[in-house]
Amino acid sequence: MFKRITTGSRRAIGATAALSAILVGGVVSAKDLTMGTTSPTSSHFTISVAMSKAIETGMEDATVNVIETGASVDNVLRLARDEIDLGLAATDILISARNGIGKFEGNAIPDTVALYPYSASVLLIAATEESGVTSLEELDGKKFNPGIRGSAAETLTTTVLSMFVINADLVHGAVGDAVEGIKNRQIIGYSKYGAANSIDATLQELMTSTEMRLIDVTEEQEKAATEAMEGVGFTTLPAGLIPGSEEMRVPKLNVFFLTRTDVMDDETAYNIARSIHQNMDLLVEAWPQLADYDIAADAVATIETGIPYHPGAARYWKEAVGN
Repeated sequence: MFKRITTGSRRAIGATAALSAILVGGVVSAKDLTMGTTSPTSSHFTISVAMSKAIETGMEDATVNVIETGASVDNVLRLARDEIDLGLAATDILISARNGIGKFEGNAIPDTVALYPYSASVLLIAATEESGVTSLEELDGKKFNPGIRGSAAETLTTTVLSMFVINADLVHGAVGDAVEGIKNRQIIGYSKYGAANSIDATLQELMTSTEMRLIDVTEEQEKAATEAMEGVGFTTLPAGLIPGSEEMRVPKLNVFFLTRTDVMDDETAYNIARSIHQNMDLLVEAWPQLADYDIAADAVATIETGIPYHPGAARYWKEAVGN
């Protein structure tokens, strides 16, 4: 049964599970799984809840406890502290954690691995029409929310701004805080990951009361960011994504659910991958854009490009494609 819990409850669960593992001499084979997600206002939280139901449907007697977190970086740090069993994160954060770079400088978490992909997300940088901001450079000196603290959006946004010496007046806070700040004219915009070629629910809500503009990147900025940040790609958004928007280039990252090999055994990883694959109808119900998504093919494709997977999950995805 799906339920949301606090991290305090997770620590109690983790302590009991860890003791059991010590007694049997192995990695925890979790029936009580804790899933780190993101802000409840994000569409990624919605799909995470659907995933928890898919896992419970496919794994007899399993309970998935869904918790709100600060997204990618926060989830990897929680995995390192054994506060969660799996959590969502973007490609660049997975690579940074394993290699001890960026936010993880000097503190590598080398056993961080993927369980399954589920989305290609684009970074939407939005500013109010009233602000007059039409480029990244014009964010200089403006009050701007770079994303949820600890998220991949925050990491990428602040890195790009720093790279081009754009000194925006960064106002950190949750997505809800950013939306309220924009409505109250306390900040002029925010950045947030959304599902590819679609507008996140928070931006849709914001546009009912505030005229917004999407900000793209220049060819020079794209080239510099691609060379400097492993795992970051770019894609073209179609014209008309929001009223008046033109075709534009924006950052793109794959999003995965991750775990650690020291946290999860092969059987559990295999069964999580199998449960997600065999219950995709629950995911499509939450995210209709996944209706034509071949998750098994995408998993194997990302394995072949070098994304490190949990051995148990990799075994399932290769079998699924083979069959």
